[in-house]
Amino acid sequence: MEKLVEGSTGQGRDTVEQQQEVNGRVITITSGKGGVGKTTTTANLGAALAARGRSVVLLDADIGLRNLDIVLGLENRIVYDIVDVVEGRCRLRQAMIRDKRLNNLYLIPAAQTRDKEAVSPQQMRALCEELRRQFDFILIDSPAGIEQGFRNAIAGADEVIVVTNPEVSSVRDADRIVGLVEAAELPVPRLIVNRIDPELVRRGDMMSVEDVTEILSIPLIGLVPDDETIITATNRGEPVALDPLSRAGQAFRDIAARLLGEDVPLMVLEAPDGALRRLLRALGFGGSRQGQAVRGGGAG
Repeated sequence: MEKLVEGSTGQGRDTVEQQQEVNGRVITITSGKGGVGKTTTTANLGAALAARGRSVVLLDADIGLRNLDIVLGLENRIVYDIVDVVEGRCRLRQAMIRDKRLNNLYLIPAAQTRDKEAVSPQQMRALCEELRRQFDFILIDSPAGIEQGFRNAIAGADEVIVVTNPEVSSVRDADRIVGLVEAAELPVPRLIVNRIDPELVRRGDMMSVEDVTEILSIPLIGLVPDDETIITATNRGEPVALDPLSRAGQAFRDIAARLLGEDVPLMVLEAPDGALRRLLRALGFGGSRQGQAVRGGGAG
């Protein structure tokens, strides 16, 4: 691990010396189940925080299944990765890729050809300690599941955010993650419920936010609606958080604001009305069905 510390203060010496007072926050973003939007969440929170003027580095800890670079549109710029850093083949700054849109947003990619044990918990802690001296936020994209890769990803964390979808298997797996985080003596994790479809909730085909929070019993820091703009933005390698017209983008910007300590109400999610319901409402019969607005400041 000495190689990491010695090497990381080479090319990046000026940056480190100029930012000695920085004491960044290390936040691991995780989920029990794969495919819930954890990597997309990491990329968009990083972009939203950087757009607010914070220095941010995203660390892809999903070794063997690298995806964070694709979501950011940086896949063609990778030379070194996290394993190269900890094994001493490059300096820390050499592995950092600066974002194309935000000069204060960086990515350290995962290795594609190694297994998740290629980086030990001790190496991850040392890496996080070095990064917190240079950045306001270090966001770690954890592998899904509860195996060694997850344990490595939380080894250097100050905080954990759990991402889940409002469906039974995802919530059940998230509950296991919550237990492991508590067993690691980290602060109580915070929750993002992702891909909420208000119409499915209204019909009873999807769990409500209240159902999810009652089961997991951890603070809610954000709700993200199911939004087709995420798919198109991801395919273009552009964080949706930078799209002012995207509802999901607004949700990620709101979560970033809560991480900065701002008291921002949770997004009100409303099922689309049919023609008959709109007509009845225009005539004064009935009201709209809408999700409960919850203040988010307590979670931020």
